[in-house]
Amino acid sequence: MKNSLLKRYVIGSVLVISVLFSACKKNKNNPEPNPEPEVKENTKQTPTTDRTDLTNDSLFLYAKEIYFWNTKLPTYDAFEPRQYSAGSATNFVKYENNLFNIVKASKSQDYLTDKPYPKYSYIFDQADKNPTASIPNTTLSVDLDGNGNDVGLRFGYFDIPETASESDYSIFVTAVYPNSPAAVAGIVRGDEITEVNGRTYGANFDAEIGSIESAKEGSVTLVGKRGSVSFTKTLNKAIYKSNPIYKTTVFTAGNKKIGYLAYARFSNKENSESVLTTAFNDFATKGVTDLIVDLRYNGGGYISTAEHMVNLIAPSGTSGVMFTEHYNSTMQNKKATILKNQPLVSTGGQVIGTLFDDDYTISGNTTTFQKKGNLSGIKNVVFIVSRNTASASELVINSLKPIITVKLVGETTYGKPIGFFPITLENKYDVYFSMFETRNSKDEGGYYNGMIPNVKGYEFAADDKMYDFGNAKDDCTATAINLLAPGVAVTGQAKVSVTANRSISTRSQAIGNRSGGEFVGMIENRK
Repeated sequence: MKNSLLKRYVIGSVLVISVLFSACKKNKNNPEPNPEPEVKENTKQTPTTDRTDLTNDSLFLYAKEIYFWNTKLPTYDAFEPRQYSAGSATNFVKYENNLFNIVKASKSQDYLTDKPYPKYSYIFDQADKNPTASIPNTTLSVDLDGNGNDVGLRFGYFDIPETASESDYSIFVTAVYPNSPAAVAGIVRGDEITEVNGRTYGANFDAEIGSIESAKEGSVTLVGKRGSVSFTKTLNKAIYKSNPIYKTTVFTAGNKKIGYLAYARFSNKENSESVLTTAFNDFATKGVTDLIVDLRYNGGGYISTAEHMVNLIAPSGTSGVMFTEHYNSTMQNKKATILKNQPLVSTGGQVIGTLFDDDYTISGNTTTFQKKGNLSGIKNVVFIVSRNTASASELVINSLKPIITVKLVGETTYGKPIGFFPITLENKYDVYFSMFETRNSKDEGGYYNGMIPNVKGYEFAADDKMYDFGNAKDDCTATAINLLAPGVAVTGQAKVSVTANRSISTRSQAIGNRSGGEFVGMIENRK
């Protein structure tokens, strides 16, 4: 069983100069049986009181010990982390640049050759935390505590196949966050947006995307249409508490009851566990025999919540390993001494040690099945996925594959079998280094290129319309129903033999998983 202590909500402490020196000079004369990052030179790490230099040092020195691909990193002298302290940019931008170049130096799966940011690792300024973010001009969606601080819209940008120009695109609402201003105003998934703050968009994606996304940060007036009916809505940014479940419903297909759940994010225990348990218990009451779980925009969240969902879906009597976490050999061999600078805090807020005291072995990071809820006989589940489906979402899918029949509909997923917990610097910046890889009970993992769907699914149905979550006419939902009950008609179900050839524009991936400030990751927070 998992016996590591709480890793979430750590309070940061910065490294003093003496710690910086010792962190780089350890283990010269006592090599471990497993590969360890070897430091041969450290002449450029001279004493300094410059805060930016010290934090840039810390970013590199932590990576040398806790980064999943730490053995691929160069020496301190070869990397020179203080070079990223220069210039007039904000400290946050300097630290982001440093982190990106650390990842680049590793040449690992974390490095995207065509993007100016890592695929997995990132740094977060606590001043940007919901619900009362103090950083101006930031786009904030619902966070992992369920706090929203925006108008509550997720836009999708789609190419227009019938036009000759590759720059032409259309804007659709792909999700509305529950309890948000947009939800209260009656906007729904599938609404097309034709004007934003009096301006018509759709001619040049690269030039216009920044302006569109920024408009959602404050008051925004939208002109759109739902089918042939036009509307104008003025929305004001607000603080709200959002339910992570977009929609639940039950389809009847012959003698099968198919439960459908669209889930936005693996938010914390207080925001997610109760509503998920209620939803699955309702499925049990209604005699659900099969499941469709819609994770097409779910970028992940807390591992503990993913574990809870797996236990709600798992058949009664399921036992044994659910998944394991694999840290680098430095951490497994208890050589990541730099973690002595990170306090370990209990759920009651008491400092009970340091993160160095934790157990990072595979046996100490093995999670087992513990059945939850009343839904007991599920043997088949179809997940609706997209390139935005990541991390904790993929963990749920991978963990269930050895015990029930799992199929995927949609697009190839993001590909993030990597998790982390925050390292806090300057009592201000939470750094999420890629730290561990997860594997299921069959030791299967490593899906860095994403999970490939069994059947392709589209955002638009054959009638070239986008339908709301839980509507049987939605192309992905109709395809999922057909997989679970082939040839059995469901009221309102779309035909799936012909599908509209209209997909997400490749240009929209310029913002990709970072649009709307949505979280992408897998946070370890169990005790």
